Amino acid sequence: MLPMTNDNQQQITAQRWAMQFTSTPRCVRLVRSLVDKTLLSWGYGREDIDRTVLVCSELTTNAVQHGHRRGHRFEVRLSGEGATCLVEVSDALSRRLPRLMETSDEDEHGRGLQLVSALAKEMGHRARNPIGKTVWARLALLTPEEDTRA
Repeated sequence: MLPMTNDNQQQITAQRWAMQFTSTPRCVRLVRSLVDKTLLSWGYGREDIDRTVLVCSELTTNAVQHGHRRGHRFEVRLSGEGATCLVEVSDALSRRLPRLMETSDEDEHGRGLQLVSALAKEMGHRARNPIGKTVWARLALLTPEEDTRA
C-alpha cells in the first residue's frame, strides 16, 4: 500500500556530491567551478549558488593552507535537501582546528571564517576518521521550485 499524500506536500529529494582533490591552491578554482555546476544542475538560483560557492572557496582555501598533509588529499561534499545545503570540507590535519579571528582594517588575512559565519545558518567542525577534521557550514537556500517562482 502506498502512503497517502496531499497535493500540497512536496517530495524533497536529497542531492549528494563529493570529490577528493590534491591539496594545491590550483584546486580551489576547480572546486568553485564544480560546485557551481553541481548546484546549477540541482536547480538552485544564481544568488544561492554564488553564496555557496563562496563558502566552499573559503573552506577549501583553509584546507589547502592550514590542513595540508603531504601525500593526502582533501575532500569536498555537498548535501542539498530542499531549502538547505550542507557544505563539508575534510582535510588530513587535525591539530589545526578552525577558529574565528578578530581582525583589524589593516589585516590582509583571517576573515574567511567570519565570512562563512555571516553567510551560513550554522557552522562547525568535527574529527574525521581515521585522520583529520571536517569543517562544515549549513546554508539556507531557496528550494529550486521556490527560486523559479521568485
